[in-house]
Amino acid sequence: MNLMKRNLGFLALLVSVLLVNGAYPRSLAHAQTSDQNSAVDAGETTQAKIARAMSAGPEDIAKAARIIDTDAQGQMVVLREGNNGFTCIPGNPKVVANPPMCVDAPALQWYADAKAHKPKPTNTVPGITYMLAGATQRSDSDPNDTTSMPIEIGPHWMIMWLFDPKITGLPTTHKPTGAYIMWAGSPYAHLHVMGRP
Repeated sequence: MNLMKRNLGFLALLVSVLLVNGAYPRSLAHAQTSDQNSAVDAGETTQAKIARAMSAGPEDIAKAARIIDTDAQGQMVVLREGNNGFTCIPGNPKVVANPPMCVDAPALQWYADAKAHKPKPTNTVPGITYMLAGATQRSDSDPNDTTSMPIEIGPHWMIMWLFDPKITGLPTTHKPTGAYIMWAGSPYAHLHVMGRP
C-alpha cells in the first residue's frame, strides 16, 4: 500500500462513502476499514471523539460541522450531523497520517481522487483542510514514502489546489512557520500553511 493511500486512508474511505451516498447524507453510512483505522478505543465516548474531531478546525467551523468516524467493528457512523458543509473526523492519534481533520466538500473530492489514483484532482475550486490539532506524516516531498520515521507536524491548514513552487516561489520543505508546497512535482501538490488561520 503506498503512502499516499495510507496518508489518505481513513479520510479517503469516508470520502468514497460520502460521494456514493451524496456529499452529506443524512442516513447512517457503513463501510469496512482496515484495522489501523478502527476506533482508537472501543470504550472511548462519542463525546471524546467529537471533541477530538472538533479540535482540528476553527471553532466557528467545527461547532456546526458534521462529525463522522468508524466504530470498533469498522463501520462508519455519523457522530453528529452538521449544517455548514464541513466534515470533521477524529482520526486515530496512534496511527501515522491519521490525524483529526475538518474538510470542506472540494477537499473531500480531492481526497477521493487521490484514493482513486486519478491522474489529477477534479475539484473545480480549491478545498480547505484544517489540522489544527497537529498531525504526523512520513514525507513532505514523497507521497509514496512508507519507511521514513514519522514527522510531527504542529497545527496547520491546507489549500487543496495545485500549487507550483516555481510560479509561487514557495519552498518545498517543511517549515515550522509560514507556508510551503507539500508533494511538489506531483499533481497532488498543495499549499501547507503552518499555524492557525
